[in-house]
Amino acid sequence: MKKTMFKRFRLAFASMLVLPFIFSCSTEFDPNADWKDITVVYGLLNQNDSITYIKINKAFLGPGNALEFAKIEDSSSYFGNLDVKLVEYLNGNTTGKILYLDTTTIFNKEPGLFYNPKQVIWKCVSKNQFNEDAVYKLEIRNKITGKIITAESPVIGNFDITRPSVNAILWSFNNTAPSTVEWYSAENGKRYQLSIIFNYTEVLSGDTAHKKVTWIFPAQKSQTTVGGVSMKDSYKGEEFYRILASSIPYKENVKRFAGKVEFVIAVAGEELNNYIDVTAPSGGIVQERPEYSNVSNGIGIFSCRYDNSIKQKRIVELNSRSLDSLIYGQFTKDLGFK
Repeated sequence: MKKTMFKRFRLAFASMLVLPFIFSCSTEFDPNADWKDITVVYGLLNQNDSITYIKINKAFLGPGNALEFAKIEDSSSYFGNLDVKLVEYLNGNTTGKILYLDTTTIFNKEPGLFYNPKQVIWKCVSKNQFNEDAVYKLEIRNKITGKIITAESPVIGNFDITRPSVNAILWSFNNTAPSTVEWYSAENGKRYQLSIIFNYTEVLSGDTAHKKVTWIFPAQKSQTTVGGVSMKDSYKGEEFYRILASSIPYKENVKRFAGKVEFVIAVAGEELNNYIDVTAPSGGIVQERPEYSNVSNGIGIFSCRYDNSIKQKRIVELNSRSLDSLIYGQFTKDLGFK
């Protein structure tokens, strides 16, 4: 298919990929262009997920506005007309283990460009099913046309945060020198992003609410994906209180109580990292970026991530000095913490 048509298909599925990027192209399709079945795939393997979901759609073609076509289910859904499976490979050979995916309908999709509130996606039970040493090949067969679409990805190995240590109970945000969070990279992990999550309880007019502030750090990359590379992120304690002051609104007569602080590291596989890099918004005048896809006979991204595991987080409490700064410090003294 012509490159201009591919860019229009890419526009139609931009929101599906749920990663930040910008496209500059028309919403009008060429009604005289030749139609071609293009399968669009979005899937991320995470061994910590109980269920693996993969979104599979088709690009669509028609006269008029692409944004209007996107609202029609028939335009982009294969419904149940696909056979989808994950085949496990070890050292280049299949182990005979196959995870079959079936359709499910989600009803909680937020309003947007694509048909809602329900959509058909594919899922399989994946709890304790992934081998960290294996590679998983996604195979999609169109029951009507016989077309085969494939992609493959490993899963990310386990890793531990070394600072804060697993035995840490209390933590200080009052150090004069910058503090560090330290870890060793995971096998098959490329992109790492630290988040510090401050949990707190808010009491107002007899109502109690549990809330949190998430401080997200810039992503950084490991030199290799073999694992075992020493990595760290640093911050100044004062920044913590500034973040809280800018994120928690002032309220009259509110009482707030500090909760746990979580240090969490999310990891992306190499293909997902590459996709993020290629599709990131450009800082220059020229917005055109190269296409990126690791799906054979289709387009999209099939990779791995690592989160939702106790091994990639540390949970601590503020020590007495940090709690004192939260209650009486210059940045947060008016927020009602007790």
